Amino acid sequence: MKANEIKKGLVIEQDGKNILIKHVFVQSPSSRTGSTLYKVTGSDISSGQKFERRFKGDEVVTRIEVSRREVQLLFHDSESYTFMDSDNYEQFTLRAVSLEEESVFLYDGLEGLSALISDDVMLGIELPANMAFEITECAPGMKSASTSARTKPATLSTGLVVQVPEYLTPGEIIKINTDTREFISRA
Repeated sequence: MKANEIKKGLVIEQDGKNILIKHVFVQSPSSRTGSTLYKVTGSDISSGQKFERRFKGDEVVTRIEVSRREVQLLFHDSESYTFMDSDNYEQFTLRAVSLEEESVFLYDGLEGLSALISDDVMLGIELPANMAFEITECAPGMKSASTSARTKPATLSTGLVVQVPEYLTPGEIIKINTDTREFISRA
């Protein structure tokens, strides 16, 4: 597979490590003779170490085949997260360090997650594109607030802090884009 085919969610083998791709940034050449560069960020699945590298578009990378299964988060502690396959009830455990980025979206009992499985080993998870959370803490809502651009920080039930329109109040359920960590709408 060539580097210009790399997409978010793929797993590639690089320097003996399995890398889960989290972001791909395309940098167009600044001159006619330059080649397009693909800046790839992700993490090593086994250690959770961050990975960042630039590839030329025609550079060859090795893709690891993974299957996606729907899982539910059963429980977690400071060391690990335990997931259950929604179809066959098989359980998988992932080290907390490998879910550092996703942890602010996870809570016990959460359903609708996709597990990335290769050779019966859970490599990581994929979050839904957007998720609903309850606002637990924020400044009081302003009755005269317009729906325009003014925002305030709000703490969600998982501890994630996002900017929300100033008319929202604690207790309201809102949708968050899990990729950008931004407010979308009321749920």
